[in-house]
Amino acid sequence: MEHLALPPGYLTTTMAAMAVGRQPATIRDWVRRGILQRAGGTPKRPYFRVEAVQAAAVAAKPSRPGQRAA
Repeated sequence: MEHLALPPGYLTTTMAAMAVGRQPATIRDWVRRGILQRAGGTPKRPYFRVEAVQAAAVAAKPSRPGQRAA
């Protein structure tokens, strides 16, 4: 279930994923890796600033040990 009323300029995880052409799991991974910060909501239903999502989409991603090269 999505949030019924978000403040202007904020996106849910699903909306953020759609905005940058990624999967919701990618957004959650960015949060876990510290690339994207939550702007509010609850632990299960966070929301993010539009600008932060766009910045995270183009940010250099730190590599992880054992990660396959693209």
